[in-house]
Amino acid sequence: MATRTDLDGRPIKPMTICMIGAGGFIGSHLCEKLMSETPHKVLALDVYNDKIKHLLEPDSLPWAGRIQFHRLNIKHDSRLEGLIKMADLTINLAAICTPADYNTRPLDTIYSNFIDALPVVKYCSENNKRLIHFSTCEVYGKTIGSFLPKDSPLRQDPAYYVLNEDTSPCIFGSIEKQRWSYACAKQLIERLIYAEGAENGLEFTIVRPFNWIGPRMDFIPGIDGPSEGVPRVLACFSNNLLRREPLKLVDGGESQRTFIYIKDAIEAVLLMIENPDRANGHIFNVGNPNNEVTVRQLAEMMTKVYAKVSGETVLESPTVDVSSKEFYGEGYDDSDKRIPDMTIINKQLGWNPKTSLWDLLESTLTYQHRTYAEAIKKSIAKPSAS
Repeated sequence: MATRTDLDGRPIKPMTICMIGAGGFIGSHLCEKLMSETPHKVLALDVYNDKIKHLLEPDSLPWAGRIQFHRLNIKHDSRLEGLIKMADLTINLAAICTPADYNTRPLDTIYSNFIDALPVVKYCSENNKRLIHFSTCEVYGKTIGSFLPKDSPLRQDPAYYVLNEDTSPCIFGSIEKQRWSYACAKQLIERLIYAEGAENGLEFTIVRPFNWIGPRMDFIPGIDGPSEGVPRVLACFSNNLLRREPLKLVDGGESQRTFIYIKDAIEAVLLMIENPDRANGHIFNVGNPNNEVTVRQLAEMMTKVYAKVSGETVLESPTVDVSSKEFYGEGYDDSDKRIPDMTIINKQLGWNPKTSLWDLLESTLTYQHRTYAEAIKKSIAKPSAS
């Protein structure tokens, strides 16, 4: 492998990375990138390894020996500090991050995203280890624009809805709206990391993902994702399409989102890993403001893309409206628009996303259609217990 250089032309030294949550959607893509394109070693920590099994075996793989899987739960495992000490950098991806859980499991959500992350931050700080912590675009909450009258022309002014890491406020709903338990826990751990940097010199980078999409994203309950609960919007819509059911639009599908292809996003993370001088002390939005749609428009586009990749006809009634109370339960609330300001990441790391919404949906739905077909075949092939 040719010597890699950072953005300032300096050679990049091979490093050991402790990756917490390596077996998930983002972790699996990041591990792939690190194994195929860099000389770095990964200590992969997670409860499951299904999504990275292809990287772990057989021993003849070109990166054999550079990735080690450690099956552990960071809640209660005494090995955690030792593994962080062995590494040059810790990346924390562990989280409960499914909207349906914020209402129904608010305690688990708060513990997972704040309490369980505390030892990770503490061990990095005490042992002078660099930390890349994954937060969320949810920390911004609602936009200032959402509080303006519906017909106000100011709603169209980017100053009222484009989200900037250093200047945008974090506006959450009332305490009874438990949907904000996730965002609030994530914001508090961000503040703690920032304080560790200010008071104790912790070297940190915080990542705020804006809807990262792609293959291996949880989508088939019990097969490629959790067996219960409601997944995120794209996974929900994928499930409906695969099962030939109408796509459920919560409260009319008027909320707006931006979506980014996982491979584009991972490029940004690799730049953070290999350019600590440019990334330390920064919070980075990682999203694609060019891929902005309402949830209703997303449903319409996914219906067309799925018809193309599957060859199946579109349902006569492809969508159905449901209320948020009916879909998520009591205490749900939502953010109206989430458009990332990309100024800081562009200035520090020179990074811009590339993949269009149509292309990322086509890649994701092609993968999901194939995986679903294989899962159905397996379940049919299994002999039933008599």
